[in-house]
Amino acid sequence: MPLSATLLAALREAVGAANVQTQADELFVYECDGLTVDRATPGAVVFVHSTDEVAKVVRACSEHTQPFVARGAGTGLSGGAVALNGAVVIELARMNRILEVDLENRVALVEPGVVNVHLTKACSERHLHYAPDPSSQGACTIGGNVAENSGGPHTLKYGVTVNHVLGLEVVLPSGEVVELGGPHGKGQGYDLVGLFVGSEGTFGIATKAWVKLTPNPESVKTLLAVFASVDEASRAVSGIIAAGIVPAALELIDQTIVRAVEQWLHLGFPTDAGAVLLIELDGLRDGLEPLADRVMRCCREAGGLDVRQAKDEKERLLLWKARKQAFGAVGRLSPSYYVQDGVIPRSRLPGVLAQITASAERHGLVNANVFHAGDGNLHPLILFDERDPRQVEAALACNEEVMSAVIEAGGMLSGEHGIGLEKLHFMPRVFSPDDLDAMLRVREVFDPRHLANPHKAIPSRRCWEVKGHEPPKLEPPRRKL
Repeated sequence: MPLSATLLAALREAVGAANVQTQADELFVYECDGLTVDRATPGAVVFVHSTDEVAKVVRACSEHTQPFVARGAGTGLSGGAVALNGAVVIELARMNRILEVDLENRVALVEPGVVNVHLTKACSERHLHYAPDPSSQGACTIGGNVAENSGGPHTLKYGVTVNHVLGLEVVLPSGEVVELGGPHGKGQGYDLVGLFVGSEGTFGIATKAWVKLTPNPESVKTLLAVFASVDEASRAVSGIIAAGIVPAALELIDQTIVRAVEQWLHLGFPTDAGAVLLIELDGLRDGLEPLADRVMRCCREAGGLDVRQAKDEKERLLLWKARKQAFGAVGRLSPSYYVQDGVIPRSRLPGVLAQITASAERHGLVNANVFHAGDGNLHPLILFDERDPRQVEAALACNEEVMSAVIEAGGMLSGEHGIGLEKLHFMPRVFSPDDLDAMLRVREVFDPRHLANPHKAIPSRRCWEVKGHEPPKLEPPRRKL
């Protein structure tokens, strides 16, 4: 859907003509995010460098009733950055400055395009770090983490993004700039910071974030437990938590992923293992060794074939390299994969994982697993070849069954990837019409015209049904079939 000449002129005036891309070959790069099966061509891509520029671009879109979508590194996995109906992509990757690091108060002020791991590196010499650590932390940006309320392996102990954001500078869909919370906390009254984090770009665009910095633990112990099957590894997860132990991280990697990682990185992983658990404990040095002993005992009681500690920091980093690079290693097995992130009760892990494997087999596909087992956040990977339309259809059908299994187990649709476009049609299966109506009414406080990332996170049609109006015509994304 081409933009009007007057809107294009306003965008170019706001940021300079060189920062507005409209050519087909330029827009092609922005047709999808990390979920490659759903695609749509933006009306334009606008590179911004400051809050003032963001506000000008948003005001121009508002004046022309033009939808817009904020985008950072594009690593999202739910179609959240797909520009439906020719929306304008507001590209924040160049707003990438760490503006302030307050070591005394352990707070940093960052722009949304700051890459997650760069903040930790910037304060590592003072033995501080930014705790939320998505597996894509080497590429994903803090603005995207705020939008999706991202987690990571250390979520189990340290929480998700919302637990580490003190304040936000936000451009509302009207173009107004406001501050929610601030460097000293969220203040009195309603927690608008908590409301904004995880809103998936539907309330506006965060242009600055005050985030907490966490002291590095005095001591860390990283364990690798080897099991003959995923079932035994899942039972060990429940056993560790039932024993009252909360590891910093508790990750499960199945045999398919272990073999792919080992063939690529040659880390010495046992390729005959049905599954392995990567377990990290941290805290005060005194008492950590007995805690590690208790964890190892839980693993052995669940059928662990071997449990060992990383002997030094080098080996510890190698173990984590295997986990962090797991998705990349899948490229050795398949040209494409579909990854989910439903959340289920830990006690339901064995049964739901068996259902997912059976679903993949019914559709003639292979399923692999690497996920945050400690908090029940599944990341099943459905392997397929997106060049083959039949395999794409099979992967999409398998994904439907995966999410159905999650819902039937009493789980939730997303732990950290967000609802986006991908899981929108599942929302009425989890939430009642009154629930969805309440969510939409909150959204309309921020964005009454649904210009900010429309048709994402919450089913929009319900909103117009409530108001008695016809829903706008939506050009669906192109599925790569």
